[in-house]
Amino acid sequence: MNAFTRASRVAVTASKHIRSARFYASEAPATTDKLALTFVLPHKAIYKDTNVQQVNLAATSGDMGILANHVPTIEQLNPGVIEIVESADVTKKFFASGGFATINPDSSLKINAVEASPLEDFSIERVQSALAEAQRVAAGNGSEAEKAAAKIEVDVYEALQAALTK
Repeated sequence: MNAFTRASRVAVTASKHIRSARFYASEAPATTDKLALTFVLPHKAIYKDTNVQQVNLAATSGDMGILANHVPTIEQLNPGVIEIVESADVTKKFFASGGFATINPDSSLKINAVEASPLEDFSIERVQSALAEAQRVAAGNGSEAEKAAAKIEVDVYEALQAALTK
């Protein structure tokens, strides 16, 4: 038995008030079939503690689908689509430039994004035009700061273009 395991067992059994349990998704006790979603931007809340069936998002660790009773974790978001399945009949898609998603043990999901808009608000023609301009600046003779900012724009516009052409 390693020192961490021994210490954690002593700490848990030493106090009657400490109760700690870690579960894998298949072992987690089922508590609800709904996911409580809070999806906020710096200037507004898109969803506030709203029950939904599922949320699909683009995380740096890969694309993921989140249901109620998901294993708790914190994920950094890539630029990409956040798909919210409210019910069998209603699905909404937002494009987010990045942010964080926190999946909690109580079947709640908190998404904090810097920017996000409904996917249908974007025009593929405008996105392609802006992508071409960002690529021109990134490859141009500007300052390193301008090139770095343009490279970030290129990444976001490429993700947005991919989302719109699916």
